[in-house]
Order: sequence, then structure tokens, then C-alpha cells
Amino acid sequence: MARAPERARPHVTSPMSRQPSTREELYERIRNSSKDEVILEEMVRLGFWPASNGQPNDPADEIRRRGELQRKLADLRKKVGRLYNEQRLIADQRKQRLAESRRKRQETKERRERERQQKAALWNQRKQRELLYLGEGVSGGLLERKADQARLVGAGLPVMAGPEALAASMGISVGALRFLAYSRRVARISHYRRFTIPKKTGGKRTISAPMPRLKAAQHWVLHNILDKVPVHEAAHGFLERRSIVTNAVPHVGADIVINLDLKDFFPTVTYARVKGLFHKLGYSESVATVLALVCTEPDVAEIELDGNRYYASRGPRRLPQGSPASPAITNLLCRRLDRRLQGLARKHGYQYTRYADDLTFSARGMMTARSSAVGRLLRDVADIVEHEGFAVHPEKTRVMRRGRRLEVTGIVVNDKLSVDRKTLRKFRATLFQVERDGPDGKRWGESRDLMAGLLGYASFVAMVDPQKGRPLVTRVKALHRKHGYRAAAPKRSAGSTSTSAARSVTQSATVVSPNVDPLNPSTASQPEPDPDPPKKKKKKWKLW
Repeated sequence: MARAPERARPHVTSPMSRQPSTREELYERIRNSSKDEVILEEMVRLGFWPASNGQPNDPADEIRRRGELQRKLADLRKKVGRLYNEQRLIADQRKQRLAESRRKRQETKERRERERQQKAALWNQRKQRELLYLGEGVSGGLLERKADQARLVGAGLPVMAGPEALAASMGISVGALRFLAYSRRVARISHYRRFTIPKKTGGKRTISAPMPRLKAAQHWVLHNILDKVPVHEAAHGFLERRSIVTNAVPHVGADIVINLDLKDFFPTVTYARVKGLFHKLGYSESVATVLALVCTEPDVAEIELDGNRYYASRGPRRLPQGSPASPAITNLLCRRLDRRLQGLARKHGYQYTRYADDLTFSARGMMTARSSAVGRLLRDVADIVEHEGFAVHPEKTRVMRRGRRLEVTGIVVNDKLSVDRKTLRKFRATLFQVERDGPDGKRWGESRDLMAGLLGYASFVAMVDPQKGRPLVTRVKALHRKHGYRAAAPKRSAGSTSTSAARSVTQSATVVSPNVDPLNPSTASQPEPDPDPPKKKKKKWKLW
């Protein structure tokens, strides 16, 4: 009987049955099993040995079983090798800890970056609402928002608890206020335009004119705060309804007039004093800080570096000459000085007035004019001035007694208010020359604008002595019409004229045509008639 062919068992291809493509793969396959198993697998794959022939003791199964056991044994040997290899265990642990540390460090870095971005966003939002830092050395009190509301209301001043309210009152943003008030030691921009003008006594005076945005802020401080605070009655400078004329009136007819000048008046007032003034008015320390920063500036040095211009601070912040708020601040800071000097003057029988940095004392009677009495007064004045934080200029103290010209802020006060005759004669001579020959080649004083200078001096004479000044103003205006001159309207009133400016007006010299001597009437011809009063009879021209 023929034997039925035995059904062949399906051959399951093991992972090792794949034909290696390189010698290294073949060696790795042998290391992972055994040489016999690899040979068997290759014989099965190539057809030289059946996958399974159904015999009880199948050599192929035995070879496969032996290879599987060898692989398990190799794995166990590896594990045993690792378990009993201390250095390997330490290296593995170190790698694991290093990987974990890197992972945690990366997570921490990402978390901190998110927190930094969140804080930066919150800080930017807060900076848009608040002023928290304005520079080194001036930001300590910006978080103090407690104001004396009762004092502010009583003085009629605007109540502002913080800089944000100040910015809203000014009509600007908090960022704009920060830009104007920020204090930098070195900056790329400057809020002031600086230039110099010559002094009468020699040297140059530095003027710091604020830029438009800062100037508008300073005007707001002046009109809404400073102008509402009363000053001492002896102060006459930079005040409404007061002028060099009101400053000179109390000294008319005196037997002795003493003029003293405060040295470096505006630069002496530092940032700390200005901040203390606003704080004393009732404002919180934060508002006082911002107001003081807006109204002060340091001396700066302009430096060119790599094609860029830098402004480096050269000292503490102080009041600039040229700011519209500086004169009013000095008037308020000098209230106690004026009070003490007025008390001293009354004690010695004197009258006292102050126009900016110009102190004037006058008295009647021979006893008060004695040198010993004058010496005691000057010593006491110097002590009080020094105690108040100022200094008397040693070269600008004048003691004038009756018998010579007595002058107060450029106005003669011997018997009545009048102007200097010599300067007035020069002015009339210059005016006549301009009327006859025109303005070409002529000057008046230090003014570059002849017509404006003529009108300014004529207006000054009219302010002091209307009877003499009004005809001069009429003649100057006639010249303006004749030569088509249009002058810009002055922004400052007479009460805001500085002491030095008043003196320069009254003591200015003139340059006239060389063919006429302005002090000798014989060399001058008859002037042209005044066009304003055409029906008046001509009068012979003369200098006095």
C-alpha cells in the first residue's frame, strides 16, 4: 500500500532568515544566535533542507531551540554583566540624571521665559498708567502719593495725588510726562536750546530756552500753580501789575540808596530746593518730584562721538535761566528772605524792595546815611542772605548818596522817576538821524533790530515818564509806517523785564552817522515834521 505523502508543516520565517546584505550583518546574525542555526536557516531558505519533515527528532527544531536558548543566555549574560559592573551602573545613572537635569533645565528656562514675558507685558501696561522710575537719584519718592488736600484746597491749587493726575491735568500722556521729566546723566537729546549773551559787567550769560513741549509744561506749572501762590510785598520782579517802576517808587527822594546783587541767582536754586517748595505747598512727594524735574536742568557738556551728539550732565539739576517758571519759583523761595530783609530794613530805618536778584535799600536822614550805619546794614544783609542759601555779589554792591544820580533798576529816583538824561539825549539824536537819513548803517545799543530797539527804549521812557515818552513812541511808530516795518508783538509784559535788561536799556550807547555829532546841536539840521500832528508848528530841534 502506497504511503500517503505527509503534509508539510508551514514554515515560519524567522527574523534571521533574511539574507544579510553585508559581512557585518552576517557576523551580527551569527553573534545573536549560533553558526549552526544560521547555516540551517540558509539551507532552508535555499531549499537544501525542508522547513519541517515531520520526523520525531527533527534536527531543525533542535537547532532552532538551541539558538533561542543561546540568545536568552546572551541576554542574561549582558544583564549580569551590567549588574556586576559598578562603573557601568554609575555611568548609566549619571547619564539618566544628566538627561533628567537637562529636561528640567529646559522646562525651567521655558517657564522663566514665559514669566519674564508676562512680567514685561504687565510692566509695560503699568508704565503706561504710572510713573515708577525717572532716573538715578530722583526716583525714591515716586510711590509716595499722600498729598495735603486741605492745604491745596485752601490755597486754590489743583489737587493731584500722583503724577498720573498731573499728566491728565496738563493734557498729556504719562509717557510724554516721563519723557519731559526723565533725568539722565548722558542723553542723546536735549530739552533746551542753549546760547550765550554778553553781560554788562563782562563775560557771558548762558540762556537755556526750553523746547516747545517742555515750555508748554512749564507754562502750565506757572499759570496753574505758581501764579496762584502769593509772594512777599517787597518782591517786584516777574509779577503782574509790578515792574521796575513799582520797584523804584518807594525809593524816590531818598538820601541814600544801596543796591546789592545776589550772585548766580538762578543757578543757586537746586533741584532739592524746588522739590521742597512744591512739597511745602501740599503736593505729595511723587508730584513734587515730577514738578521739580520739569522745572530744573543740569549743566551739560555737548560731546561728539562717532558722529553722534551726546549731552553729558556736569553737575546737579538747578533752575535754568530762560524757563518761564524759574522767576516765579525764585519769588516763592525768597519769601522768607524778603520777610527777614524787610524786618532788618525797618529796624535800621530803611525801605526795602527786591527785583529778581537786585536788592535795594534806601533811607532819608543823615543818621541812616552814616558809614557806620551802612556798614552794619550791609553785614546783617550778607548774614541773612547767606543763611537763606544765597550770596551777595562782592563786586556789585553800590552805595549812592544824594548829590549824585540815585538809580534803582535803571530808573533815576533823586526827586522823581526819570530816565538818564545822557542816554535820552543819545536816543533823541539817533532817532533824528533815522528820521532824516533812514535806518541804514545805524544801531541802537546792543539790539540787532534797530526799529525794535528804538521802540523798546521809547516804550521804556513812556513807562517811566509818560510826558516825555509818548511823543517818542509816536515818532518811532511813524518811522515804522514809513519804512514798512512790522514788529512781532512782545510776549513779556513790563513786569517780566529782567534787571539786567532794564539796565542795558537805560545805559545803551548808539552809533549814528559819522557826519553829525549827536551831542552837538550845531551840527544837526532841522528834522522832518512829525506826520502824526501835521498842524503843529515846527520847533527847533534840540537835545534837551
